[in-house]
Parts: sequence; C-alpha cells; structure tokens
Amino acid sequence: MLKKSLLALILAGLIYAVPALVAQDAGSAGQQSAPAGEPPEHGGHGRMDPQQRSEMLAKHLNLNADQQAKVQEILKSEQSQMEKIHSDSSLAQQDRHSKMMDIHKTSSDQIRALLDSNQQKKWDEMQSHREQMQGHHGHGQAPGAAPDSDQK
Repeated sequence: MLKKSLLALILAGLIYAVPALVAQDAGSAGQQSAPAGEPPEHGGHGRMDPQQRSEMLAKHLNLNADQQAKVQEILKSEQSQMEKIHSDSSLAQQDRHSKMMDIHKTSSDQIRALLDSNQQKKWDEMQSHREQMQGHHGHGQAPGAAPDSDQK
C-alpha cells in the first residue's frame, strides 16, 4: 500500500512539474509575457503578436479603428520592452519578473485609458479573469504579497 501511495505521489509530482518545465523552456526561447487581458492558459497555443492581440481585443471590447491602432502601438512597445528585459542576463529572475510585471501594468493602464466606460468594464473583467487564472495556476500573487523565495 505504501509503494502504491509513493508511486501515485511521484506520478502526481511529475504531472505537475513537466508543464512548468516545458513553460520555462518556452520562456527562455524568446516567448513573451501573457497577452494583455487574456490568460496564457486560454487555449494554451503559444503567444500572440501585438497585431493578433490588438485584433482579439478589438473583437472582445468592440474597439474602433483608432483605438485598435493605439492599442497595437502600446502592445508593440510592451513587446519590445519585454524582449529587452528577457534578454538582459545581468538581471536576477525575480528582478526580471518584477520589471516585466511593471511593464505589463503600465501597458494595461495605457490601454484602459483609451477605452470608454463600457469597454473599461469589459477590460476590468478580462484583467480580473486573467489574474484569477494566474493565481489558480500558481503564477500570480496577491497584491503586496512577498515573492516566493523557492521559485527560480
């Protein structure tokens, strides 16, 4: 019975660890942070480029052409900044993550400022859903929470 329990525990650990290792490898291969307003787990099909992200947001938020163009520029800037930080090997992983989160928050705030009140409500719901999904999968933290020291 003990052997079966130990085997089940090991298998459960492997099932939980393998996707994290694959995600870490994908992250080191030049992948971007989560798309603004949409959780990366949503479908699990890689990352979208700024044009795809702006098109998705245009659809979900009913953006007009001017808003979509501005959102796309914000997302391009975000992507460029993320790439610079991702390739900066002088930063510790925790510092890199913190800077990326700051960039994402700035981009999110800039996008939200472009929206009308109805679009802002939808945007806030999307952001809330994204944060819940990140927390559910162990990627997010409560605001003001101390960073996990065991995540490397």
